[in-house]
Amino acid sequence: MGVVLGVDVGTSSTKGVLVDLSGRVVATAVREHDVSRPRPGWVEMDAEVWWDEFVSIARELVATTQENVVAVGVSGMGPCVALADGDGVPLRPAILYGVDTRATQQIARLTAELGADEILARGGSALSTQAAGPKIAWVAENEPAVFGAARKVFMPASFLAYRLSGAYVLDHQSASQCSPLYDSVAQEWYWPWAGPIVGDIELPPLVWSDSIVGTVTSTAAAATGLPVGTPVVSGTIDAWTEAVSVGAQQPGDLMLMYGTTMFLVNTISDRITIPELWGTVGAFEGTRNLAGGMATSGAITGWLRGLVGSPDYPTLLAEAAASGPGAHGLLMLPYFAGERTPIADPDARGVIAGLTIEHTRGDLYRAALEATALGVRHNVEAIRAAGGSIERVVAVGGGTQGDLWLHVVSDVTGLTQEVRSVTIGASYGAAFLAARAVASVSIDEWNPVQRMVEPDAALAASYDELYALYRDLYPSTAAVMHALAERQRES
Repeated sequence: MGVVLGVDVGTSSTKGVLVDLSGRVVATAVREHDVSRPRPGWVEMDAEVWWDEFVSIARELVATTQENVVAVGVSGMGPCVALADGDGVPLRPAILYGVDTRATQQIARLTAELGADEILARGGSALSTQAAGPKIAWVAENEPAVFGAARKVFMPASFLAYRLSGAYVLDHQSASQCSPLYDSVAQEWYWPWAGPIVGDIELPPLVWSDSIVGTVTSTAAAATGLPVGTPVVSGTIDAWTEAVSVGAQQPGDLMLMYGTTMFLVNTISDRITIPELWGTVGAFEGTRNLAGGMATSGAITGWLRGLVGSPDYPTLLAEAAASGPGAHGLLMLPYFAGERTPIADPDARGVIAGLTIEHTRGDLYRAALEATALGVRHNVEAIRAAGGSIERVVAVGGGTQGDLWLHVVSDVTGLTQEVRSVTIGASYGAAFLAARAVASVSIDEWNPVQRMVEPDAALAASYDELYALYRDLYPSTAAVMHALAERQRES
């Protein structure tokens, strides 16, 4: 029958999965890693780690099967900016997606020069910390020697595809988050804006996420153990690959990705552009999305776990469940790394309101889960206000393994969530894209619905009140947050 390999480079780990052509998971592997935070607002990672971890995972997984690997799919966090020389050798650590907030001056300058309305109309999204273009401009202004030597720009998925096959390409979905370099109406690079920003960097040819871009070279085969000539599929940014993994591709579908950050991808029938959200092209040709992303979600629970002595997650979840709805009067703003959508404020900061000496770590953990859910509700309201239709919600990612977080999100938002049999996420989606490129496969057959998570109507009024307080808390504390963010930059 043969198997396909899918690998996803995430913020906290690289995950690989070997899947047969019926969708059955044969084997999995994980390599955990850390990002670098050399200064407040900077979040970086060495791109060579992406390749090293891919090689390690591929060798481990290939050794588990006698079946031929018939295709390879890749995925990764994004949009990232990894600048490389003409041979594809990285020149500096990759600047990561919206959690890296260094380019605020370049965002302001480019917005003033090009026009906020024009950027939104052509690119689909306002310039924000999520956009790749200002990060390239930051390198040009702050590291001119690096910029002068740069000839290629990668994201994790495109970097892996390049190392595997030698093909220098980028998928359209990833490109549509490279504002203001990409024209989302014409679906091509927009050179009048891109040229002055990228200088001598050669922007890659554009393909779709399910495109075969080349085959495994002899050099890559020797490193990974994959057969020479194995087709390599482009893949895309992890959130969109997660949506692929659970079949959230029809108009009215909303994918919720429970990971280090929380991501929302709503598939829409017609193009929608508003400053508060990201209007992008979809993973597949002919599709469009309205998307949002929180800067933290699982990152807060991980931070909190370390802060309170690293108890295991089942213990913390049990304590949070015992705390009950409302966390005994705690309310948290989840802006621990600034916030992306819908407030687009890189200087927002986390707030825990209502603390007393009687509160427990279970209350804090419950408040963190509820903070994520309140942020999801804020994004959902923004999607609906923009004209997006939400008819089906599909949950995916590591956070779906425990029921409590899912139930909290459903209770706070009033949304019913569909959970599929396989919630591994992006690596499984990358494997599906690889299989789709070489065989006739269906994600609904690969990954059927396992269960539904329904909201508790009895909690609706209480969470409506908490949500109103949540919406009031940010504007009430924003000036203090911004002053503290400035002090953090100076420290």
